[in-house]
Amino acid sequence: MIELPDKTETMEWYKIIEDENNLYQGDFIYNCPVVIPSKSLKESKKIPTEVELYNVIVMSQSCDLVEKKVKLVLLCPFWNLEDFGNKNSRYQTDDGKEELRRGYTIGYHLLNKCKIEGFENDYLVVDFRSTYSLPMSFIMYFAKEQKTRKSLNSPYKEHLSQAYARFFMRVGLPSNIPAFAKYPSLAEEL
Repeated sequence: MIELPDKTETMEWYKIIEDENNLYQGDFIYNCPVVIPSKSLKESKKIPTEVELYNVIVMSQSCDLVEKKVKLVLLCPFWNLEDFGNKNSRYQTDDGKEELRRGYTIGYHLLNKCKIEGFENDYLVVDFRSTYSLPMSFIMYFAKEQKTRKSLNSPYKEHLSQAYARFFMRVGLPSNIPAFAKYPSLAEEL
């Protein structure tokens, strides 16, 4: 017989990784330099760039990362909820925070607080609208610099991945199928 955990018991969202040789989905990389092409392009073959530092979470699948099946690692930036709310006052309100918590806000995903000593954080908001990909060797360098790093546990990293998939797979149609006569209120909404 399988013994289920007490319903009042909660699973820890985070764990600490000390693996310097591998990168995993859900790993947090702090102060990661992201190269951004400049908005002003010149006719020369050299493209001016800017470097911005972001706190990012690894979105690529662990199996692809460990087996070295990808050259570029998919990353999304994250902010603590307070800083995110300072950028958009909607998320300073209880209603805005609740929309994030329930997953109603397309393009963003809320992660729980971390209470692991030395790795504490408040709620975090992952931004799917600003996705970056950087070379695996580049990201591994910064992962190794951190020595130990925080990572999401299962099933929380899969939940994050699923939220990203829902954001990415959205389809906007140029026109909808009109509502049937029996549903006039739906016709007005379309």
